[in-house]
Amino acid sequence: MKMLTCSRLSSYFISSVRWLGKGIAVLWMIGAVSTQAQQLDQSQKQPEPAQAPVKWVQAKDLPAEATEAGNSKEKPGVVSTVLKWWHSTERPGDLQIHGFVSQAYISTSDNDVFGNSDKGGSFGLTEAGLNASLRPLPRLQLSAQVLSRRAGEGNSGMPRLDYAIFDYRLYSQEVNQFGIRVGRLKNPFGFYNETRDVAFTRPSIMLPQSIYFDRTRNLGLSSDSVQLYGDTAVSDWGTLSTQFGVTLPVVNNRDTESSLLGLVRPGELNREISYIGRGIFETNDKRLRLGISGIWLNTSYDPKKLSSPLELGPGALEFTPVIFSAQYNSERWTLTSEYAIRPFSYDRNFKSTRLDGQHFVGESYYFQGEYRFTPNWEGFLRYDALFIDRSDRDGSDWVAKNPGGRSGLGHSRFAKDIAVGIRWNVTPAFMLRAEYHHVNGTGWLSGLDNPIDLRTGRPIDTHQHWDLFAIQASYRF
Repeated sequence: MKMLTCSRLSSYFISSVRWLGKGIAVLWMIGAVSTQAQQLDQSQKQPEPAQAPVKWVQAKDLPAEATEAGNSKEKPGVVSTVLKWWHSTERPGDLQIHGFVSQAYISTSDNDVFGNSDKGGSFGLTEAGLNASLRPLPRLQLSAQVLSRRAGEGNSGMPRLDYAIFDYRLYSQEVNQFGIRVGRLKNPFGFYNETRDVAFTRPSIMLPQSIYFDRTRNLGLSSDSVQLYGDTAVSDWGTLSTQFGVTLPVVNNRDTESSLLGLVRPGELNREISYIGRGIFETNDKRLRLGISGIWLNTSYDPKKLSSPLELGPGALEFTPVIFSAQYNSERWTLTSEYAIRPFSYDRNFKSTRLDGQHFVGESYYFQGEYRFTPNWEGFLRYDALFIDRSDRDGSDWVAKNPGGRSGLGHSRFAKDIAVGIRWNVTPAFMLRAEYHHVNGTGWLSGLDNPIDLRTGRPIDTHQHWDLFAIQASYRF
């Protein structure tokens, strides 16, 4: 048996290396065509005087506007003409409009991620957004974003309001400020949640799933809330940024219901008053960032009183995670780690032995290193671990409670992911990525893409050891 397991893992590794090689080759070919086109275009321009050396900055911080052409002799195209007109047109109130679009291809050896990825691969992850911000008064800013996200069975691509923010700065003096935000706001937790929808601001195609679950993305990304925020200088060391909000979570989606209740039920989850807060300390040289985030999420289930075997009673649950974050930045390196404790508590009114009175504490963490080879090329290496119940890390106790229905499913209670990837900023507005994951466990897989057999309560055809390969192209303006 051990020989068979090793042989299978070896074949996974060899095939995955081939996938990664093919992905890099595809990126190289696309980039080469783009580079040749740029060189051909530049050969038609007059030579420009030498410029001063450019300060080394992180590629993800480069603005899309940095590549705007200013040479009037360039042959105008339809897209370039529209973009030039747009950027040159003055708009009232410091109006800013930006957008992004990205398309990924994902292939897995087993299990499904964002579509039927284990059957020849899937183009099931598409993201496109359009956002606008307006500052009608020096202290007031209005901003909103509409997002279309197609991601497997959980997100169909229907445009939705991602956020809509009324931000009023009550006090501002040098580095100290205090304000209030109202509306559909981004949830402030961890380092990446508030910008996770824009591919350019993520360290990888898929964020660490132990902290930033894609299967409950809508719940985690934003909520209808009132938030107080403030920035204050801490002696000469750095700046402390704090946020605290009272929220109504976004729970009316199938992915969230499947994750919290085990299945998509006939009734619906209710929005209950919840709380969220975060504090981040950053040194003046931007090298060190330390953060702590906390969430007190409340929701309840409203049954439709149908005679269905899937129906539950009017139960309620609490989810109260605490996340610790740390990051160190140097000229070429960025080292990041986050650790979360995630208590779940269900009351006894669900009328389900799977949910009634359940209380367990999950644990999540990752270690990640990013290296910038050049301003345009960077890579990352990451180890990411998730345990649904930190007192039962291999799921054996969970299986023992119902051997008939859970036999062989201990791997659904954890996931350990080793990932490596590369990023190429072809231009500041166009990016290509490729990454490879070797995963032990299925703890963060979506129950919609990998559905459960209602007769047995068991996931259909999931495997403990599996591989994922992804490539992505992204554009912003």
